[in-house]
Amino acid sequence: MAGLEEIKNEAIDLENIPVEEVFQTLKCTKQGLSSEEAQARIAVFGPNKLEEKEESRILKFLGFMWNPLSWVMEAAAVMAIALANGGGEPPDWQDFVGIVVLLLLNSTISYVEESSAGSAAQAIMDNLAPKAKVLRDGRWSEQDAAALVPGDVVSIRLGDIVPADARLLEGDPLKIDQSALTGESLPVTKAPGDSVYSGSTCKQGEIEAVVIATGVHTFFGKAAHLVDSTNQVGHFQKVLRAIGNFCIAAIAVGIVVEVVVMYPIQHRRYRDGIDNLLVLLIGGIPIAMPTVLSVTMAIGSHRLATQGAITKRMTAIEEMAGMTVLCSDKTGTLTVNKLRVDRGLIEILAKGVDADEVILLASRASRVENQDAIDAAMVGMLGDPREARDGIQEVHFLPFNPVDKRTALTYISAADGTWHRVSKGAPEQIMALCRCTDDVVNKVHAVIDKYAERGLRSLAVARQEVPEKRKDSPGGPWQFVALLPLFDPPRHDSAETIKRALDLGVNVKMITGDQLAIAKETGRRLGMGTNMYPSSALLGQCKDEAIASIPVDDLIEKADGFAGVFPEHKYEIVKKLQERKHICGMTGDGVNDRRAHQPCHLPADEELHHLCGVDNNPNRARIHAHSADLEVRFLTVYDTCHRHPQRR
Repeated sequence: MAGLEEIKNEAIDLENIPVEEVFQTLKCTKQGLSSEEAQARIAVFGPNKLEEKEESRILKFLGFMWNPLSWVMEAAAVMAIALANGGGEPPDWQDFVGIVVLLLLNSTISYVEESSAGSAAQAIMDNLAPKAKVLRDGRWSEQDAAALVPGDVVSIRLGDIVPADARLLEGDPLKIDQSALTGESLPVTKAPGDSVYSGSTCKQGEIEAVVIATGVHTFFGKAAHLVDSTNQVGHFQKVLRAIGNFCIAAIAVGIVVEVVVMYPIQHRRYRDGIDNLLVLLIGGIPIAMPTVLSVTMAIGSHRLATQGAITKRMTAIEEMAGMTVLCSDKTGTLTVNKLRVDRGLIEILAKGVDADEVILLASRASRVENQDAIDAAMVGMLGDPREARDGIQEVHFLPFNPVDKRTALTYISAADGTWHRVSKGAPEQIMALCRCTDDVVNKVHAVIDKYAERGLRSLAVARQEVPEKRKDSPGGPWQFVALLPLFDPPRHDSAETIKRALDLGVNVKMITGDQLAIAKETGRRLGMGTNMYPSSALLGQCKDEAIASIPVDDLIEKADGFAGVFPEHKYEIVKKLQERKHICGMTGDGVNDRRAHQPCHLPADEELHHLCGVDNNPNRARIHAHSADLEVRFLTVYDTCHRHPQRR
């Protein structure tokens, strides 16, 4: 197993060596592993999951008694039972019992609430436990993804979540949605030999792959491990600690003064002096404050649960109430992460055609089953998906491939029996197909540029007659029909949520890995501003002198968002905002947001310690919103958190 230990320690780059060498290095074949070999490798690599640190329940319970305010109460309890036992009088049992009851009550409330919230989040994760189709002992079987090891051969098909980092074997290219990992809004094409990452989703195709990394060694796991190694103290804990430290300092000074005055000067009895010191200890701190805070936050936690959010760290309720800046991912958070056609911007080049007919032609050139993102967008524009095939008989469908970069459908019209062909795809490919004149080419390029300025992607549609009435015949001349703009639309509640957030005094910034033009267009549609910059501006590498001359701190403060960012950029943005005394939150649904959650005041909910705001992954956020709607994920949570403390 020495070779496998090297793989575990990542001494060999399995992503970039030829696939044949991958099999040699992993000591496996395309026929997969045996059950015995898989068990042996589990012992080396561990299970294919992110292990959470087990926390002792007793230590967790006692942890709620470990803070400055509790220290003073504990000191008073010791004084009441130990130091008061002098001068021929018994210990002060009443004070001792009262203090201990308050300490236990506070810890019990906090412990029960956080434990129940953690159990609720774990129940959600258990229901989402992924499966994988794996080749073991020469047979295909469905197993828990946690049982996978490097060297396993798995099957990936439409709709599957990739269970581990893997290299693709022979087969047709896949369309992979990596938005949860990288923030890209469009699926990427993966050819045989390419790497796919755990947590991404297959949107088109079917292929076999060999597993090269599992658990914490995956792309996803490494991001989680970065966060797991951080132990950030939240803003609310810092405030409580400051209050406690002030009380301790004031009490210490008071005790010294009282001892000097009572005994050497006034010559009081020992027990009378101890009683006075007890009064000073207990009266010098807001003794009921921890209990009141625990009860208040427990009530707030229950209110949030009724509105679709689970609170795993009750202090996050108070912290979110004071939030001043919310950094939000775009894809899947502000937007739906599904392509749509902007009907009002469709550019029609063929005569006698309207927007409805263009959409019908584009949907006919799309699959009605096993769709990729663009097919789903076209068919989704119809009132009824069945309209895509109504009144026609399908003869042959040409699926998308990286060479042709288009799809096509040959069909027979049920009305008159004539044969037709329609195609959609990359504008350059469609123009070449239609043999467009220079005037048409120039007009198409102008429209594409106009779309690009607004962050819209272009899709072309063409049609032709097929007089030979054969599926393999070349047909008549192609006609360039129209250009369609594609975009990832905002969620139905995003614009209103952002407006209300601004009214509440929370500045919302978009932090996305997508292109700058796309980010600006999304910001324009949401009404959150278009004062956005590329990630190069954060590194002082922006070619625009006007931007390069602005200090990075000022740029981050004034910007409405940043585009083309990586996780480390998000981390730096949050840190710079904190240095300017902002209380920051971060919301997002992808692993690319994990690193940014690390320094935030609002730890998001995790036992993997995603250290920031609100998330819809129950294994990461301190406030887990089990709803995709931004209104639930931010505004409902914030509004509840903001109003609830005011009722104390």
